[in-house]
Amino acid sequence: MNEIVFDQSPENTLTNETDVYASRNGQSSKLVKRQDPTVYAAKETRPPIDQSLIDSYDKQGFVVLDDVFTSEEVDSFQQELKRLRTDPEVKKSGEVITEPSSDDIRSVFRVHENSPLFKVLSTDTRLVDLARFLLSDEVYIHQSRLNYKPGFRGKEFYWHSDFETWHVEDGMPRMRALSMSITLTENFEHNGPLMLIPGSHKQYVVCEGETPDNHYLASLKKQEYGVPSDACLKTLATEGGIVSATSKPGSVIVFDCNVMHGSNGNITPFPRSNIFFVYNAIGNKVVKPFCNQAPRPEHICTRENIRSIPRSSRHK
Repeated sequence: MNEIVFDQSPENTLTNETDVYASRNGQSSKLVKRQDPTVYAAKETRPPIDQSLIDSYDKQGFVVLDDVFTSEEVDSFQQELKRLRTDPEVKKSGEVITEPSSDDIRSVFRVHENSPLFKVLSTDTRLVDLARFLLSDEVYIHQSRLNYKPGFRGKEFYWHSDFETWHVEDGMPRMRALSMSITLTENFEHNGPLMLIPGSHKQYVVCEGETPDNHYLASLKKQEYGVPSDACLKTLATEGGIVSATSKPGSVIVFDCNVMHGSNGNITPFPRSNIFFVYNAIGNKVVKPFCNQAPRPEHICTRENIRSIPRSSRHK
C-alpha cells in the first residue's frame, strides 16, 4: 500500500473545496465515503496480534482485546485512578472536565504527561506496536484522558465521530489515528459502556452548524455541535447495528478515529472508568484547525510538544 503524503506545514492552506472532510461549514448533514484506509500496514507485514482480529478491526472499525493487562497491573492503574480523582491540585489544574450538573470529575486530560505511571503505560509495546502496525508509521499521543462514569448519576455522551472534531477543531488532516481504551472497571451492558456502530468508520458524517468560540468548554461536558443528524445516525445504525463493548478490567478496546460511538448514562451503583490514549501517525500531525477558531489547548490536543514514541519502549 502506498504511503499517503500529508501537509505537515505549520499553516494549513487547504480550502473547503479541497478538504474532503469539510464539516460545520454551511453544508447540510450527509454521509461522505471515507477516503483513507483503516489498516495502513502492507498485507505482507506481520501483525502483533492475530490476523483475524486485524481483519475484524478493518471491517467493523473496532476490536476488543481481552486480558491484555494482568490483575496486578490493573490494581496499580486503579490506585492511580483514585489518586488523580481526589488530588485537589489536579482539580485546579484546568485540565479536568466536570459533570454537566455537578462538580464531580468527568475526565482528567493529559495523563500521559502528568502521571508517571500512565506516562509509562502510554509507551507500552502492547499498545504502541499495534498502533504502529495499524497506522504504518511512528506514532505520538494526540490526546490522553481518564474517563470516570460514576454510579447512579454518570451522564451519557452523545453519538459522534472523534475524527470530525479532531479534524475541524484540532486540524488533524486525515483518518490516520486511533484510540485505545483500557478498561479499569468492569464494563457491563447496563453501566454505560462504550457503544459503537460497526462499519460506520467507512462513512464520514458531515455535521451542520458552525463551531462556537471555545467550544471545547461545553462539548466535553455535553456535545451539541459536531454530532450526526438523526437521519445520518439512523442510516448508519440500520446498516451496521449497535454493539456495546462490554469488557473486564485489563481489556483494551481499540477503535478507529472515525467510528461512530457514544455511551448511555449510568444509573447503576457500578462505576465505569477507562483510560484513553489516542495515537496519531507522526505523518498526520495536526496543522491549523479546519474552522475559524483558534486551536484547542495543549492538554486536549498535542500541538507544541509532538514527539514520536521511541522504539526502545518496553513493557514490564
